[in-house]
Amino acid sequence: MHDMAPSPHGRFPAVRRAVAALFLIAAAGAVGAGPPPFGLEQVAARAKALAEKPYQAPPAVPPDLRELSYDQWRAIRYRPGKALWRSEGRPFELQFFHPGFHYRHTVPVYLITAGGVGRLAFEKGRFEYPNPKLAERVPADLGYAGFRVHYPLNRPDYKDEFAVFLGASYFRGIGAGQHYGLSARGLAVDTATADGEEFPRFRAYWIKPPAPDAERMTVYALLDSPSVTGAYRFVIEPGAITIMDVQARLFTRHPIAKLGIAPLTSMFLFGENGPHRFDDFRPEVHDSDGLLIAARTGEWLWRPLHNPRELAVNSFVLESPRGFGLMQRDDAFANYQDLEARYERRPSAWVAPQGEWGKGRIELVQIPSESEKNDNIVAYWVPAESVTAGQTLDFAYRLSWRGPDEALPPGGRTRATRVGRPSGGSQQPAAAREVVIDFVGDRLDELPANAEVVPRVSVPEGARLLHANAFRNEATGGWRLVFHVLAADAAPPLELRAYLATPDGGALTETWTYALRP
Repeated sequence: MHDMAPSPHGRFPAVRRAVAALFLIAAAGAVGAGPPPFGLEQVAARAKALAEKPYQAPPAVPPDLRELSYDQWRAIRYRPGKALWRSEGRPFELQFFHPGFHYRHTVPVYLITAGGVGRLAFEKGRFEYPNPKLAERVPADLGYAGFRVHYPLNRPDYKDEFAVFLGASYFRGIGAGQHYGLSARGLAVDTATADGEEFPRFRAYWIKPPAPDAERMTVYALLDSPSVTGAYRFVIEPGAITIMDVQARLFTRHPIAKLGIAPLTSMFLFGENGPHRFDDFRPEVHDSDGLLIAARTGEWLWRPLHNPRELAVNSFVLESPRGFGLMQRDDAFANYQDLEARYERRPSAWVAPQGEWGKGRIELVQIPSESEKNDNIVAYWVPAESVTAGQTLDFAYRLSWRGPDEALPPGGRTRATRVGRPSGGSQQPAAAREVVIDFVGDRLDELPANAEVVPRVSVPEGARLLHANAFRNEATGGWRLVFHVLAADAAPPLELRAYLATPDGGALTETWTYALRP
């Protein structure tokens, strides 16, 4: 089966012009050379044609599979010996997920070869079924729900699973020595709006078999939803930091109130930044502990996460950000004490835009949650320009799955945030709150203990800053900032900002931001 289509033509917003040029150059190079190799242009042609038709939901799998519990679905195991490319000596292997439980739709998988593009057939023999009667009821042409990618990530004699594409437009990755944690998505549509969120899904995958000496592999995906379609290319390179270069073209069917680019989804139940309300022996439970933002101006912002009592949505207005991500900075087992979940090994995910994204905002959504099984944190980029029907939008970014990295940011960074009543023999009013921030980093390490470090703390109108002091933390080697704030006439939550500076005003650390709820 061959899936070839001519290159599409469309309109491109000015802020996407640099990325769009890459597509046009690739298309122009194919003129007069016969059918071009299969690539993003061919997937984009399919997405454009799909956008010109009314949305049709994909068919669901049989009820026997939809009604499986999580444990029953997990009991259908993929046979490792049936991994794609296992017998071909390639560095990468693919294993596939069986439909069932929440994964109620199949996604066609195509292989791109020198002879053309062909669909990978479903084979029941790839799976081990715990229930023979269930196996008999599985259609012979069922299809797969998604796939996972294996590579010798941690040692040369074993291929580790390091990337997964499964469910809606979700995908995940890890670097060496890490465990799965937060997820990424192809696109977010109308997240945290009154009309409800729309979840686009990948409707098909095209995969190029890697060469025997390949260090990266390429995956294409077709995205579809009632409001938008899209073509995606993922160039995936595993390593100590696993990198996914993402390039996409979107075609809108309808206006979209809030388009979320490069969305990240995570979990935060409780951490050190306040007493938690759970009867739990563990000190902290989270996949990510903060949102990090790199502004074009050179400023770095750190926003500690929390599990709110009610929905919280915060926006950070920027122009062409240099990056943002949901980070897991706390990598000490002692702060989690969970031998099964190993939260200290969960990755951070960092989005670095390619090209200028223009004006917009990074939005952080924090949803109340009573269970660590629920993803309740979302972050994404929202363009300032309104999204109308019939638009073509291009964007590209590098997504890296990484551990705690001193290069993000390059100076001083927040290690921990703690909030409570003023401690010790403080004479502050009973309603005052004490905020303790520990900063670490190379620039701070270089300072002598008696260095003059100036605390810079901003509180909103109506609140009062009662006290602020910065001093060397002898236990960590970093610096600690302690300040007291009184809500007074300010309406909660109090939006606070703080950083450490030199006497002449130069910033020594990133800017810490926080929504304090007295």
